[in-house]
Amino acid sequence: MDVTLPELEQAINYWRALRPSRGEEHALSPEVDMMASLYAMMIYRHARTISLDELAPAARQLTENWLRRS
Repeated sequence: MDVTLPELEQAINYWRALRPSRGEEHALSPEVDMMASLYAMMIYRHARTISLDELAPAARQLTENWLRRS
């Protein structure tokens, strides 16, 4: 299964709602940071989609958790 950039944006927003930034520095939660890094990599590579099979196990789990919520 492939995940598109708009879907990844939705996943990031989902995790931001569950795990908002904290502290004075408004640091991203580990979940949001991981998803944002994936998003940045896709933008850098000009990729419109990414296969779940290509993701690191933790990123894949976060993405699968988001997919199950709908």
